[in-house]
Parts: sequence; structure tokens; C-alpha cells
Amino acid sequence: MSSTQTRVLPVQRLSQGPGDLSLAEWWEKERSQQTPESKAIEEAAELLRSSDLPVAFPTETVYGLGADATRSASVQGIYRAKQRPSDNPLIIHVDSLDMLDRLLNPTVKSNTGSSPRSSPGSPTTPRISIPPIYKPLIDRFWPGALTIILPNPSGSELAPEVTSKLTTFGVRMPSSPLARLLIHATDRPLAAPSANASTKPSPTTAQHVYHDLQGRIELILDGGASGVGVESTVVDGLTNPPAILRPGGIGIDELRECEGWEKVEVAYSDGTLEMKDIPRAPGMKYRHYSPKARVVLFEPTSTMKGVVKHVQKDLQDTAIGAHNIGIIRTRNWKLGLDLAPEAEVASTVKAVSAPIENLVSFPVPVQETGNPSTCTKMAYDYHLGWDATAIAHGLFSALRALDDLDVDVIYVEGVSDDEGHLSAAIMNRLRKAAGAELRV
Repeated sequence: MSSTQTRVLPVQRLSQGPGDLSLAEWWEKERSQQTPESKAIEEAAELLRSSDLPVAFPTETVYGLGADATRSASVQGIYRAKQRPSDNPLIIHVDSLDMLDRLLNPTVKSNTGSSPRSSPGSPTTPRISIPPIYKPLIDRFWPGALTIILPNPSGSELAPEVTSKLTTFGVRMPSSPLARLLIHATDRPLAAPSANASTKPSPTTAQHVYHDLQGRIELILDGGASGVGVESTVVDGLTNPPAILRPGGIGIDELRECEGWEKVEVAYSDGTLEMKDIPRAPGMKYRHYSPKARVVLFEPTSTMKGVVKHVQKDLQDTAIGAHNIGIIRTRNWKLGLDLAPEAEVASTVKAVSAPIENLVSFPVPVQETGNPSTCTKMAYDYHLGWDATAIAHGLFSALRALDDLDVDVIYVEGVSDDEGHLSAAIMNRLRKAAGAELRV
């Protein structure tokens, strides 16, 4: 595709939300005052309605790449910009239950071009409602990081590229007031996968989006860093028992507290599925979230001795080519990873200028296989934090920052899947990014 000048417009103030105002009242107030942010939203909304180039915008999970979900040419623009396989379905974002109701009950056009849902002498077409199984989830988690699977109605207004030929579609109502305001101003449901190049780590800042999609899209709305850091949980209540198709910001224990969801099952694989069928939800089929560097994930049950031995072997093996390495720590690994004496690490560690804070480097003396002399290799170390919220929030940024330093391998300390509601989502993303998963 030909190169496009990509602009970034700041709209951080709108992330604070409308206060006591409704979306309509908030939007009218912003427009009447002609604020810079309202002009940016208006421009983005007009592009979404009329252009075939998607617009990047922030949500509470990660940055999304939005397109009018009712126009095929617009949705195709997402696949072109991301260079994403077209058999990977897209999630729809709505600003309200009213907008979702309109999607479930499309207006059926007659041969004369009018838009009645029934003709004289024929029974009225019954309205389609959201299946009752979802009501407890919507009451508790919407707006929020939860995507539900719904039947795609006859005469659907959704572009066929959204569903990838499935008879269902995924939809959520984001809790980000800025995202809902954009959808409201556009007056269209937005198809919006993560705003990154396909298979790369998901973007949690406007800078991440610009790095991946510069020249492929026209506009990025910069609302600051995303809060959650991993995508929404995707659930299917049309099956019995209901199923989790993708882990995310809402955990299985929270879902099981809701009526009808006590026996919800896990229906996703943390690896890359070699499936011929179209995946039921995004993230089920292809390798995702991967930086250029090889990612090695160590299961949390790995011993410190086993981890150090494996990393040292990689550094010594010239065939592996680990000249510079990245280390992402969570709960138990210590700075330096025993790759050099503790005092030596303490005296040589240096802060690294990077988009993330507290990234440091230290030299590692290495005697490579077949080389009698000792050489020095560089290790870049980043501590994500101890709790799952901090780990989820910083994971994709850490992978991107280490990739920008051109490290050859990134070693990651995993977390237990059952330690908090975000742990399963964290490990799911890491397993999809990893070239190897080890328990040593």
C-alpha cells in the first residue's frame, strides 16, 4: 500500500470522562466549546465514516485500530494496515446497549427501497434480544474488558469481513470514556483489533502504534497509556457450558461468580493452533504478541539454578548468537540473574534511556565455545513488578523496549496461571510470544 502521512493528535484530557454528563451531553458541550480535543474527535469520526483508512484510538485495554464495522472497504483497511490474515475475526465496539440493539435488529430494506421490517399482511419480525445468559455479565462488567459472542442476525449490517464468515460476532462496550465518545461521535459500531502490526506485541501507547503503523494509517488519537495492558476476555455463552475463548482483563473466578457461569470452561490454547477452521475469536489461531527477538519463557516452577545454567549456555553457544540479551523479571529473579558476581553487577549496572523507566544494563563476561579468550556481552534487565496488575500493564511495553535495543533473546520469568485474575491472560500472551517455554 502507498505510504500515508501519519498524524498524532493529543486527546488525553478526554480520558478523564464526562463526570455526571451523558455521552450525548458531554459531546455537545465539547463541540460547543470547540476544544482542540473535540476537533480531533470530529476529524477522526469523519475519517471513520468516509475513509477506508482505519483510525487508532486508546481503550482501557490496549490501543485499537478502528474502522466502520458496517463498510467492507473500511474493514479491509484494517487487514491491510495490520497485514493481518483475513480469517481472523474482529471485535465490534459499541457505545451503548442501544447501538448493540440496532445491530441485532437491522432494518430490512424492501424491493422499493423503503425500510419496513415487515410487509402488509405478514407477521411482524420479532425483535432479537441479547441472550439472557449474558445479562449477569453485562450488569457487572460492562462497560469493560469483556467481549461476548452473539448470533449475527439475518440481514446483518456488519461487513462480512468482520465475522470472517462465522455466523456469530464478538462485541464489547469499552469502559474508556474516550473510546465511547469516539464511537458516539462516529455513530457507527467500530471494528477494532489491537493497533499493532499483526503478530507484534500489542500497543499500550500512541508511540507504539506510530512505530508499527507509521505510513499505513492517517490518524492516531493519543489518550496516554492504556490502563489494563492486555486485551479483553472473550466469552461464548451460546454453548453449554459457556466457554472462555480468550483470557484477558476479567478472570475465570470473577465469571464463575455470575449466575449461569458457575461451570464456565476454558476453550483456548496458549499455543498457536494449526487449525483449518476459522477461529471463534481473535488470538486463537496465529502467533501473537511477538517481538523480533526470540522469547524464552521460563515457567514459574523453574529453579534459579536451572534458569542461570540455560542462559549461560545460550551466551556461550555461538550457534545461538546471543550477543545481547534481555531479561524480564517478575517475582523471584534477582537483578543480574547470577550471570556475574553480585558485587560486579552492582558496580557496573547502568540506567538505560528507554520509553520505560528503570530499564538497566550490565556487562556479562562470557567464554564462548571454541574461543579461548573471554568476551563481554550486554544484558538488559527490566523488573515488571510483583503483582499481576503491574505485570500486565508493563508487559507489552517491556517487550517492545527490549526489541528496540536489538537484543537477540529475551528471557522472561513466568507467573503462575492461577495467581489472580490477570495471571492466565499474562501467561497466554507470553506463551504465544515465546519461541520456547521451559521448566528447568
